[in-house]
Amino acid sequence: MTEQTYNQAIVELAQAGLSALAQRADTPNSIKTAAAESHFICSWMAQALKERRFAKLVAGDLTNWIRDGRSLGANAQLPDLLARINTQYLAAMDNQHIGDALKAMIEELDEAKWLVILDCEVNGKLKLGSDGRNSLIISVEQYEQHIEAGQLLKPITLYVRSDEQLLARLAAKHGLLLSPGNKKASLIKHHKAYKVYPNNQQPALALLVS
Repeated sequence: MTEQTYNQAIVELAQAGLSALAQRADTPNSIKTAAAESHFICSWMAQALKERRFAKLVAGDLTNWIRDGRSLGANAQLPDLLARINTQYLAAMDNQHIGDALKAMIEELDEAKWLVILDCEVNGKLKLGSDGRNSLIISVEQYEQHIEAGQLLKPITLYVRSDEQLLARLAAKHGLLLSPGNKKASLIKHHKAYKVYPNNQQPALALLVS
């Protein structure tokens, strides 16, 4: 039996939550305010976690969302979060050519006048003078050796300086899942490190379009 991937587990969770919300909406006299729906899905998540309905891969996500739901109420936007996960992940899981998609995104950045650097070896702390321009750097070794025949063979780290939601939208447009930005892990000053994995198989929740 094939072990479930994180992508499969998070989509299963999102779709189950959305289905529960839809069933609730069809219930006569149910209150359909954002606050009521948020309370419902938070309670549903808490019960799902207690009963271990979903893979341990997503237990941490459930724990975080339950905490947010209890502290923020409707502002946690849990129903919207599940919808965004479902939409973005299904599109990314259909992408069979991650290497080609990454190159296509980079071409779009280049056309948009980003400072794109693909021919520098990144193996220590570096500083880039970009004069405020959006910028992307990928170590030449990774860019040249981790992509073959349109496929991504090994993870690639992207060092990016830009509005994070702009990057999230561009990645989603090209069917790519990126890890959330990590400033501490970045080797380029003023940049965040993001990772793209073979077959879009992120080990944890990807950067989402808000």
